[in-house]
Amino acid sequence: MTTLPVLNANYVVRPCTLDDLEAVMTLMNICEMAATGQTESTHEGILSHWQRPNFDQAKSQRVVITTDGKFVGWVELESSKKIVLQMGMYVHPDYETEGIGEYLYAWAENLAYELSSEVPTETRIVMRSYTRAQNIDVWYSALLRAAGMQLIRHSWRMEMALDRPQPIPQWAEGITLKIYDGVSDKRPICAVRRTAFQDQFGYVDRPFEEEYARWLHHWEHEGIFLPELWFLAMDGETIAGICLCRPNHNGDEDHGWVATLGVLREYRRRGIAEALLHTAFDALYKMGKKQVGLGVDASSLTGAATLYKRVGMHVDKQFDLYEKELRAGIDLTKH
Repeated sequence: MTTLPVLNANYVVRPCTLDDLEAVMTLMNICEMAATGQTESTHEGILSHWQRPNFDQAKSQRVVITTDGKFVGWVELESSKKIVLQMGMYVHPDYETEGIGEYLYAWAENLAYELSSEVPTETRIVMRSYTRAQNIDVWYSALLRAAGMQLIRHSWRMEMALDRPQPIPQWAEGITLKIYDGVSDKRPICAVRRTAFQDQFGYVDRPFEEEYARWLHHWEHEGIFLPELWFLAMDGETIAGICLCRPNHNGDEDHGWVATLGVLREYRRRGIAEALLHTAFDALYKMGKKQVGLGVDASSLTGAATLYKRVGMHVDKQFDLYEKELRAGIDLTKH
């Protein structure tokens, strides 16, 4: 635990509430526009994130406001994984030299140490945060490094134009396509996602019902859910792989999004993921979408980035992941 830096008397720090949504969204969009020339935060997305199951907003978030009511800083420490504590932060570009970022980081790290007391002492605990690449988020990257965080990994946002008919999917022998009917129990689909993602960097095992509740909330409250964009690769009655898509991304109606692509380990190297992608791309193309995107770990343990490049996608944006070890011990994550 560290002593919090002293902020100028012109600033007020307090817990964030749902009533602050519009002001925080404005702050986020100002920061995003300054960094990349475009905005990505939406009312719907933020509200869904803040209302996720078992989330204690008052404990997990802080805002910094000027005495005349301007929101200039916001931070969140996501602690649901307990051993991997994820920090997100926004500071208004005009206030980056005011010590606000340093204060919010110290607050988040103190909370992380407090929460670490709830985890068995032999377990390794880390604090992580993403930036939009060092050459874009120069201020934030420098702040994280000064706080002792180290760059450990990259992730990519990959994109592809949907300007032509897509190749006909080639399905492995015994594998058939099923489109989700919109009413059946979603638990088997979530279970496949959970199992397939155990090979993903940073995976932390959690009770199924806890994970299912958060996953279902995400699909029901953030963006448009169209069952006809949920594609299942079937081996008889067994779901071998899934490709779950959204018809837009961050409010852009011309932009489809592959939210989840996963194939069970025993069905990999049979072209199932590629067939699912071509199926999804074709459906989005026929809906009139001009672009499709997805997010991927640049060093994916399953070689996902290589697959995406093979089907015609390219890297559009890079995000850098920083980490600080708060407590040494047994690492229970995938890495």
